[in-house]
Amino acid sequence: MIQSFFNWFRELKLAYSIFNLFQYDKLKHNLPHYKRIGLDKFYFSPISSLDFKSFPAQDMASSGQIMPGLKDKKEFFDKNGFLVLDHFFSDPDIDGINAEVDKIVASGKKKFAHRHKLMFAIDESEYLMNIGKNQRLKHILDSLLGDEAILFQSINFDYGSEQATHSDSIHMTTYPLGGLIAIWIALEDIGEDQGPLHYYPGSHLLPYYLNEDYQNEGTFWQLGKKGYAAYEKMIEGKIASSGLKKVNFMAKKGDVLIWHANLFHGGNLQSNKAKTRKSMVMHYFAKHCVCYHEITQRPALIEPKRFL
Repeated sequence: MIQSFFNWFRELKLAYSIFNLFQYDKLKHNLPHYKRIGLDKFYFSPISSLDFKSFPAQDMASSGQIMPGLKDKKEFFDKNGFLVLDHFFSDPDIDGINAEVDKIVASGKKKFAHRHKLMFAIDESEYLMNIGKNQRLKHILDSLLGDEAILFQSINFDYGSEQATHSDSIHMTTYPLGGLIAIWIALEDIGEDQGPLHYYPGSHLLPYYLNEDYQNEGTFWQLGKKGYAAYEKMIEGKIASSGLKKVNFMAKKGDVLIWHANLFHGGNLQSNKAKTRKSMVMHYFAKHCVCYHEITQRPALIEPKRFL
């Protein structure tokens, strides 16, 4: 009975709005963009793709300026939706990341949880934060994104996520669409039996599949009632009919994979559980976008210091 009430309460948009009411500093980033495009919203209000139905369809892909020396990388990224940077981080860099993660876990400040995820380790480590704000990396991300890339979150994995194929845009959404970019860092050599990351080149050119595409819009008061499995099933069908080819990323320690907001990707099953599959993911929002979470219809909470 208590659990049923809790689940019902979590579906209420009002519950999130009340929580967000006390998060002004982390939500104020959207207000200038609401004003610029003429969207009548409070900083704490629910938001989803339905709010932009009457607005011009826009995509970040056509915006921004290509920085010197990155023309070929930008063209490849725009065509394929991903970019691989071989051994971008040195062995000492990677050893430092692993040591910081071990220290955070040992301290009890954070732990690996659902799908082997350790969330927001960057908030506990200046070293990890500096990895995410590496200037050589940011130079590339800003050019590919077409705007300044603002570090939003980090996720560390000790084993494979085994997550079904998806697009990040259902989780971390923007207006204009495409205002997100992600990196995946190999923290060790990763083979076929460790559950490598997979992706579908060119899938970023497909439509952005959002709540309305699997009838999960909900009502004025409540979130949609369809589970995430319904979204995964829809994406499975889209891939089957697209003719796109799956690529498994056999990464070496220090390699970085960058992907577009709408690139289909996921994690293979890890057949050898005796091995680890250490990796680190970071997501970046474009500075000049409305940032929110389509699936939960919540504005994105972003630490003000991320913009500095």
